[in-house]
Amino acid sequence: MNIALMAHDQKKELMVQFCIAYCGILSKHTICATNTTGRLVSEVTGLNVHLFLSHAHGGSQQIGARIAYNEIDMVLFFSNPQSNDWDSDLQYITRLCDQYNIPCATNVATAEMLIHGLERGDLDWREILNPKKSNTL
Repeated sequence: MNIALMAHDQKKELMVQFCIAYCGILSKHTICATNTTGRLVSEVTGLNVHLFLSHAHGGSQQIGARIAYNEIDMVLFFSNPQSNDWDSDLQYITRLCDQYNIPCATNVATAEMLIHGLERGDLDWREILNPKKSNTL
């Protein structure tokens, strides 16, 4: 599975802690992220993270394009509901996830549900729908 990670500045540490906690599960999948989030996660966890551009330089659009081309299977976008910094990007990504039936979490509680489901095989339907899709970005 291809998993995209994104986080508002105020939630980057939470994303790092989440990835530390679930490193064993995440290591079995292909991880991509916007630049700063991905770099932080990779440095702390040792996970191989494909880095897209930073948010300011179009990283959200790069991930959005991969969602539209059905190259992303799950999005974890830890958002700060009190911040307007990425409001348009959050709407953009969640709309694409809704349009293309991509599981998406915007908080740690929902992300934990998705990660546990991933571990149990609850998301294997993504590979059934896309048998020729590669797990590399």
